[in-house]
Amino acid sequence: MASNFGKQLVYKFIPYGAGGLFAWAFAESSFFPVPPDFLLIALAVISPEKALFYALICTLGSVSGAFFGYYIGIKGGRPLVKKIIKEKTIEKVEHYYKKYDVWAVGIAGLTPLPYKVFTITAGMFELDLKRFFIASVISRGGRFFMVGTLLFFYGAQVKPFLSKYFNWISLGLVVLLVLGFVAVGMIHKIKKKR
Repeated sequence: MASNFGKQLVYKFIPYGAGGLFAWAFAESSFFPVPPDFLLIALAVISPEKALFYALICTLGSVSGAFFGYYIGIKGGRPLVKKIIKEKTIEKVEHYYKKYDVWAVGIAGLTPLPYKVFTITAGMFELDLKRFFIASVISRGGRFFMVGTLLFFYGAQVKPFLSKYFNWISLGLVVLLVLGFVAVGMIHKIKKKR
């Protein structure tokens, strides 16, 4: 259902090019349910030489939308979320944010999970804005530049692969991100002991 809806939207947004991609990515990070990858892939298949440019536009739109989602969370998040989620669940999510902080945002940004849920709740639970920004840039940029890089080098021939394995690729990026943070933490501990 969502993928059919996404395909229909792609046909409507393609004529707007980079501007449409920015708007879609912005909306998805704050209130819209369909990820911008559909349009990013379509535009990059049409013009593989612009794939990295489109990845940049998608990242900028998504991070800008993340700030808007954060703002929504600060200004009206809890009453809004209470209408759709039980208070006990909200308290549990808040506990995870307090425990894992922006890790939750960073990991969500790489996955097909609805990013707006994490941007709004990040504002609602008042995560540090600077670290929220960094997590958003790294995770959303990593996701969109991975797609853009593959399409830049391989063009349309990689589209079926991306369509079929996108969730697995996203999971692999999450694992690499977590392993990277673990490695940096271990190196930092070793240096402290010396």
